[in-house]
Amino acid sequence: MANATMTPGATSGVAAGKPQPQTTVEPAGGPFVRHTQQGRRSMYVQQTSFGGIITNPMVASPGYNRGYRVKTTFATGGGTGGVISAGAGGQDAPYSFYQLVQMKDAFGTPLLTGPGYEMCKLVPMFSGQFGTDETQDVQNLPSWTGLTAASGAGTFQTYFPFEFAKAYGVISGANASLLPTLQLNNAAASTIFSTAPSVLPTPSTQVDADFYWLPEGVAVEPPGIGTTCQYVYQPCNPVIPSNGSLTIQLPRLGGYLTVIILELRDANGARVDAWPARPRIYVDGVPLVDSDISTVFDDMAIGMQIGGGVAGSVTTPSVPQTPRPPGVIAFSRKLGLAQRHFGLLDTGEEFLSTNPGTQIEIAGNPWGTISAGPATLNAIVGQVVPSGALIQGLPEV
Repeated sequence: MANATMTPGATSGVAAGKPQPQTTVEPAGGPFVRHTQQGRRSMYVQQTSFGGIITNPMVASPGYNRGYRVKTTFATGGGTGGVISAGAGGQDAPYSFYQLVQMKDAFGTPLLTGPGYEMCKLVPMFSGQFGTDETQDVQNLPSWTGLTAASGAGTFQTYFPFEFAKAYGVISGANASLLPTLQLNNAAASTIFSTAPSVLPTPSTQVDADFYWLPEGVAVEPPGIGTTCQYVYQPCNPVIPSNGSLTIQLPRLGGYLTVIILELRDANGARVDAWPARPRIYVDGVPLVDSDISTVFDDMAIGMQIGGGVAGSVTTPSVPQTPRPPGVIAFSRKLGLAQRHFGLLDTGEEFLSTNPGTQIEIAGNPWGTISAGPATLNAIVGQVVPSGALIQGLPEV
């Protein structure tokens, strides 16, 4: 006789689509990063065109956004005969495909604003908010194939960051009505090519969001929620004549500075290494840096792993570092733990505190030779604007 309590086979399975019990829950207490996990989700994939504009809305993610992964692909249409421009657009290719990048938070505050080269290459390279060591240059990532001149085919990925220390600076992503916005203005083909391929490649842009899950079973928020780290490309004044001796004023700021990126471009927009032999940086008239330019290059190699390294030989292995982009120098303030930065691991103790009255200047006596003068000094400054007091120490501990 069958057991009367036996459950019929037709009713013994797990209901379709029923989620499994959450097994990653931690006991209450401790920092936000103990109770969350890192995730990623798609925002959109958009086929676009040279000279077009991408304004796709973002979608919600179940947590707090850390930043956007952006993949740009140029699919060849079988064209031939392309020649990369010798001008600024070719020098900055393939990043110069984005003539302007504008990323704002849900309230319209600019988080990243500037041309593609500065936002797609220099910010990830010098901010410490993406890769580390050689991988902080997006050109060193496995996904990077560059741009084939003849056909225009190529691929590169980059990162538009929110997070500047572990879990600090993230943006709420779960509210679909309060999401960041990203606008990408594409350059014309003539910006990159002096002779365009017979058939232009078809560009497409893919955007994914890196995020932290909402913690399960415990009420805990990321540290300093509402704090942002902003990068805005701004020209400095006045312009610089060849071999001129003068002091250049950076735009007025107002926050805690994480890195000062300085870029020198000639009258044609090309990056040039016409730095003074001994640049001097003043904060409110007080010298902060008075250094031989070769020592500045050494500091970048020591502190940011950029511009150093030696070639290998039969008996000595190579020691690679990311090459320093011509026309660019940077001063990091993310050195609170050592003489080098460690990406998102930083205490914020050495961030430079400024307010709208702070005046930062760089003097050259003289500046270098500029064949196509005058040159313009541009500043891309990492500026933390905290909600409340800045959290110093290790916010994730």
